[in-house]
Amino acid sequence: MKPHAVELPLGRSHAQPKTPKIVLLIIFGTLVLLTIIPVFYPLLGYPVYLLKHSSSKPSSTYDSQELEASISISEGETCDIFSGEWMPNLDAPYYTNTTCWAIHEHQNCMKYGRPDTEFMKWKWKPDGCELPVFNPAQFLEIVRGKSLAFVGDSVGRNQMQSLICLLSRVEYPVDVSYTPDEKFKRWKYTTYNFTIAFFWTPHLVKSKQTDVNGPTKTGLFNLYLDEFDEEWTTQIEEFDYLIISGGHWFYRPSVFYENHQIVGCHFCLIENVTDMTKFYGYRKAFRTAFRAINSLENFKGITFLRTFAPSHFENGLWNQGGNCVRTKPFTSREIALDGENLELYMIQMEEFRIAEREGRKKGKRYRLMDTTQVTLLRPDGHPSRYGHWPHENVTLYNDCVHWCLPGPIDTWNDFLLQMLKMEGAKSHHERLYSDKRKTRFE
Repeated sequence: MKPHAVELPLGRSHAQPKTPKIVLLIIFGTLVLLTIIPVFYPLLGYPVYLLKHSSSKPSSTYDSQELEASISISEGETCDIFSGEWMPNLDAPYYTNTTCWAIHEHQNCMKYGRPDTEFMKWKWKPDGCELPVFNPAQFLEIVRGKSLAFVGDSVGRNQMQSLICLLSRVEYPVDVSYTPDEKFKRWKYTTYNFTIAFFWTPHLVKSKQTDVNGPTKTGLFNLYLDEFDEEWTTQIEEFDYLIISGGHWFYRPSVFYENHQIVGCHFCLIENVTDMTKFYGYRKAFRTAFRAINSLENFKGITFLRTFAPSHFENGLWNQGGNCVRTKPFTSREIALDGENLELYMIQMEEFRIAEREGRKKGKRYRLMDTTQVTLLRPDGHPSRYGHWPHENVTLYNDCVHWCLPGPIDTWNDFLLQMLKMEGAKSHHERLYSDKRKTRFE
């Protein structure tokens, strides 16, 4: 949405008549008003013209030139926005647990008494450029008339809830879910005709829990590694954007099936079944999930892989006293991606590249939202014991897997907006190139 220029009645440069004092006073008052409105506007200084609800009619003034200008960063498109450091941001947070109803109870850290607030006051600073803070009105204008699906586990849902909270400064969505099942939600922003959906699929492939306890008291699952999870694969063709993610559920004991036969397992402790480790199941699950996307003839959207977000248990495993009590981010010099985190990340990257290459042959588009290193540096962002009341009996008492809201993963949606803006610029350049070619041959 483009603001109308304010033209002052300056007249011609010669034979200029004397301006009445009352006119000068009006002009001065207008300029002062235009200056102070953004300062005192309650929604964190966003320009008024961006924060107003747009009409239901798509804006014709939000054109490609304005979009291209809005995405400029100091080092241009060559800047890697996923490589950098966390810097203090005293302006954050941009919502609270009292202004946003979408925060899941177990991530509502302030409600449950977390004493420190510094974890909310950081901003990701890429090396060599700036990553703009999330602008909710700009986001909603870009996605007007479109739809976005989150596919994955509770950390994927965590990101969706962050997005709803960030957008709440402009509009709240209405529930348009096709089922009462909380694992499959749809929300619609009616002013913008924009839909968000979440599809619960912790293993990405067809799976079934066969024992609620299992060897580690976290359940035992059958994973059918070569079969689609039709709960989501049959639903996504209509979506314009798809964010797929997964990881932590693969730590749970599971039995692997391929071609309807048991081929191995991960810590199932079943006699005569080979332990093939979680990495085998993880790789095959992503391979099958990507194969499902590439097989959908009518899916014309963009698939974003949001990479694995490491947990931060220290001084023990999750069920053996491990906790996350740090109150500040790491710097990139203090910690490195290694061990199991590195293995899971590399598997994702390898399978993503294969899927991208195969998908390109069918016109499919893949993009990488590389949040692993960014998130590795934030041990301070988890709920720990502040996702429930002290007397409550919960499975994950010290939660070092999910993320407080507001918190570090709000930055994932900064990335999302930036990537959508880059897609807009790419489309604009492609249209310009196409138009120029047509002109040359006419």
